[in-house]
Amino acid sequence: MPTLRSLGRPLLAALAALSLPGCNTILLNAPGDVARQQGDLIVVSTVLMLLIIVPVIALTLFFAWRYRASNTKATYKPDWDHSVQLELLIWAAPLVIIIALGAITWISTHTLDPYRPLERIAEGQPVPEGVEPLEIQVVALDWKWLFLYPEQNIATVNEIAAPVDRPVRFLITGTTVMNSFYIPAMAGMIYAMPGMETKLHAVMNEPGEYVGFSANYSGEGFNGMRFRFRGMSEDDFEQWVAQARASGQALDRDGFLELEKPSEREPVRHYAGVAPGLYHAILNRCVDANHICMDEMMAIDAGGGLGRDAIDALIPRLRGDLRGGPVVAAAVCRADDLIPPLAPLARTAP
Repeated sequence: MPTLRSLGRPLLAALAALSLPGCNTILLNAPGDVARQQGDLIVVSTVLMLLIIVPVIALTLFFAWRYRASNTKATYKPDWDHSVQLELLIWAAPLVIIIALGAITWISTHTLDPYRPLERIAEGQPVPEGVEPLEIQVVALDWKWLFLYPEQNIATVNEIAAPVDRPVRFLITGTTVMNSFYIPAMAGMIYAMPGMETKLHAVMNEPGEYVGFSANYSGEGFNGMRFRFRGMSEDDFEQWVAQARASGQALDRDGFLELEKPSEREPVRHYAGVAPGLYHAILNRCVDANHICMDEMMAIDAGGGLGRDAIDALIPRLRGDLRGGPVVAAAVCRADDLIPPLAPLARTAP
């Protein structure tokens, strides 16, 4: 029995090692150029750090063994306390590594800035002159993803398609809690937040189906908040767009308000058309025509506000609230409570 126990752990370790070749290493071998550069950065940074870590660990073990109490042949110098050469080595090696890591990090941070338009589609292949990026507007919902294609005037749920070797510009927002948009095969993750827009420029270089998901916990249905990214040729992409247009169903504001309701593991669906200005309304939180858009409210604030003569927005605090004077009523953010000249403008906002 003791023999079986002693062999059990090595055997389990061997079985675990045999299973490693089946692991998905797409993060370090990505088919997208941006993700590939990010994977290379991870490898280079790890190797540079190991240049210090491995020798330190090895020397620690060596000194512990070499100068053990039972080794009477080891040199014993209890009064030794300083060596210029050793001090130079101890400080110079980490300093060189830190400088190298700092330089690589600074360069890659600017080169791989997600807001920066791509300058190449692959190593040694600059973006062809005259090629415009494909724009995809991304909306994180509970618990699904909506993708709008303004150029093609279509929309999809839980599925993206894009031609290979064509830059893609993602405009990303959300409607509820913060999520993160992540396609490991294509690029790093970018947060999706309500009332804000983030951007990501990326490219896919190999056709195929890849997994995308939210990498930020967002509630009960988070585990099923996944989507499919399909890289395809230009001709196949056109056929995919035609298939979406053939679905016959359009996405209007009422349809979006219904889609926005929390749901889990939504199947892939396509929309043949999209209401004008829908993404702008989603971003500015005014899909419901009864609400004024955020950008309009900010424009009013930037202009000095409507003034006390235009709208009575102040109400007294609740009885017992000792924090100060009157407060702005929440109802002032509804279109019905605007002064007559502005109310129609809010309802017809794009």
